[in-house]
Amino acid sequence: MEITSRHHLREDEADEIRDRLRENLGVELEGTIEEIEVDDDYDILLVDGRPLLARFDDEAFVTVQGALELEPDRGRVIVDAGAVEFVTNGADVMRPGITEVDVDVREGDLVVVVEENHGKALAVGRALVDADDMEGDEGRVVESLHHVNDELWEFDG
Repeated sequence: MEITSRHHLREDEADEIRDRLRENLGVELEGTIEEIEVDDDYDILLVDGRPLLARFDDEAFVTVQGALELEPDRGRVIVDAGAVEFVTNGADVMRPGITEVDVDVREGDLVVVVEENHGKALAVGRALVDADDMEGDEGRVVESLHHVNDELWEFDG
């Protein structure tokens, strides 16, 4: 990953991100936000120097580290123990592994993928279907965008 630029966000832009995270995930975000543009499919948003957010397709959302720290109570897709190994290796989420979904999730939404036993975030992805169509016997339902142990997870600022 190569950094192409780095700058602090204007306060109005930072407030817009905070409002969106509060509305979509139920989290309160405090601190100074700095954007690091990289040569990948996302840009990193540091909050007080920590990579808690990223822009996926120009939409600010929590990283796995951000989800672990901020513990969102909305926008979550919960998977069973059998899915953990696959999800942490970057696989998309499949219907059979899902145990619970936030009812407000819609196709195209960014979501946090969480394991059911300890409630820990494993990945961030994009919902490929609405919540009411996520559970079932087969098919991909969340495209993985970022997961534990990937390059963004390893980023140290």
